Amino acid sequence: MENKQSFSTNKQSFSTNKNLSYAQNLDSRDTRIKQSFSVNKQNFSTNTFDLITIGDSTIDTFIKIHDATVECDINRETCRICVEYGSKIPVDSIAYSVAGNAANVAVGAVKLGLASAIYTNLGDDDQGESIKLALERAGISQDYVKVNAGKNSNLSVVLTFAGERTIFVYHQDWFYKLPDLASSKWVYLTSMAETFTNSNIMDEVTRYVEKTRAKLVFGPGTYQLKAGIKRFPKLLEKCELLIVNMEEAKKILGIDPAERVEPGDVLSRLTLLGPKIVVVTDGASGSYATDSQKNLRAFIFPTQIVEKTGAGDAYSAGLIAALANGEGLEEAMIWGAINASHVIQEVGPQKGLLDKEELLRHRQTVPELVASKF
Repeated sequence: MENKQSFSTNKQSFSTNKNLSYAQNLDSRDTRIKQSFSVNKQNFSTNTFDLITIGDSTIDTFIKIHDATVECDINRETCRICVEYGSKIPVDSIAYSVAGNAANVAVGAVKLGLASAIYTNLGDDDQGESIKLALERAGISQDYVKVNAGKNSNLSVVLTFAGERTIFVYHQDWFYKLPDLASSKWVYLTSMAETFTNSNIMDEVTRYVEKTRAKLVFGPGTYQLKAGIKRFPKLLEKCELLIVNMEEAKKILGIDPAERVEPGDVLSRLTLLGPKIVVVTDGASGSYATDSQKNLRAFIFPTQIVEKTGAGDAYSAGLIAALANGEGLEEAMIWGAINASHVIQEVGPQKGLLDKEELLRHRQTVPELVASKF
């Protein structure tokens, strides 16, 4: 009880001024945002979208420290960050950002030219207001943003040390019910609270895809993985694309995290679950994909790492945008890699996202970067 009261007090102390500072920091980008929004409003008026994302949004607080150590087991497969218990730990920097997988992918997709909407739950608090304002300024339709009276919004703390991040996550227990969505060419289903199992949201998304013939991308979050995505065979069979990282892939397949596996085996076993295309990202090793006809590998776009949060979402946004623009899977993987490489050069999951012109310009600098068969 004492811990809950303490956390509640901390959330309240996350003041309006700090929350609104993120929205205010967007002012320097208003010109590009308004231009993007004016284009996308034309699509909003016809009640059709290129992409609708479904999942939770949050406020991330980024804390960078240097006074810590990392302790690993003998195989260096499991490591823990350690700080002195009961001490005051100096902080090098602190920053705030709107985040969440669904929000990150929606923002990334808009920047790459896709008219986008989001179904997400917010509380009627300062954090929720900041999230809603930031999404609106990014040019994302507000049609399916649900504000829940008497609820607090999600909050995460991202602790960065030695280039790696550890995330403390507070998930509000939302009740999920899919709104009456307009038609969309693509749907991206991702992270939700553990209470998603108390709803019919997975079946509702499946029925929406069957009815509208939208292409479904599934990037399962923590609690969907915990519940086991094999519980949702109909949804998996309707997936155009399943995208996970290697750690998540092992969890889905029941493989020990420390076990070394062949990427081709992982791809083939995930394909048996039903999705048409499977993509597995693997950090510095790049990404792997299959469409059941060929296996592909794309290496990373070389860059300087500042903070890794949002790399997977940036990759997903680039991948989806490329496919939506008629590119093949090989080129889509490169779009994803380039977009991700620029996000990790900044603090936060959205600051480094590229627009389409920027991405294509960077693409021209690395014609040798291609996804090859293996």
